[in-house]
Amino acid sequence: MTPGKDLSVLIPFYNEAGNAAPLIEEIKGALDGIDYEIVCVNDCSDDTTGEELEAARLEMPDRIIVRTHVRRAGKSAALMTGLREVSGRWTQLLDGDGQNDIADTRRVWGAIIAPGGTGRLGLIAGKRNSRNDSGFKWLQSRIANGIRRFLLRDDATDTGCGWKLMRTDAFRELPYFASMHRFLPALFKRAGWEVREELVNDRRRWHGSSKYGFLGRLGAGIADLIGMFWLVRRGAPGIAAEWNDPRAGDQ
Repeated sequence: MTPGKDLSVLIPFYNEAGNAAPLIEEIKGALDGIDYEIVCVNDCSDDTTGEELEAARLEMPDRIIVRTHVRRAGKSAALMTGLREVSGRWTQLLDGDGQNDIADTRRVWGAIIAPGGTGRLGLIAGKRNSRNDSGFKWLQSRIANGIRRFLLRDDATDTGCGWKLMRTDAFRELPYFASMHRFLPALFKRAGWEVREELVNDRRRWHGSSKYGFLGRLGAGIADLIGMFWLVRRGAPGIAAEWNDPRAGDQ
């Protein structure tokens, strides 16, 4: 695929009424001057999220793409649906609740991406400089991150942060599975890409409530971690010398 934009902002939404419209407006203001698009995936919301997204698309049909799942499939599936639509050289992931700050994208883009020379850099992962979650949720995250780092050796300190800026062609090469969004640093490293972290802002959710409960997250997390532990020990994909691939110099 020939990239049509410099940056694609990819956002999965599930029941984010009251958040979708202001988030899109914020993105439009922050990214002025960058050749960008916004790809929204509505994961079968049953509130007014779909109406907010459609209104935004009608206002800027050349800039905003909306895709709607016919049945709920989860965040990772929504990201892969959006990945089929993005045309940017880089893809910015944001959560649909307003907690991620698009101002961080503007800052990182100007400091790291726009100057060029990104080399093997495949993923810039956000590391929240403060947490607006409850103490119990913070403790869950600390324990889960510690176990994951020990098993996967991905060196990531905050994989729960939804802010991630990724090289699109590298993202497209990753294997898909449910909950893969929790393991993006490990997946990029397995594929031979450099991963770095940047401190980003973490805000309070604008409207609504979190979609994730402790027991559901724990059960799925254990199963997914076992699968990732197996995957990272099964080798990395090959790289052909004839490809214009920045990873080739390290082989």
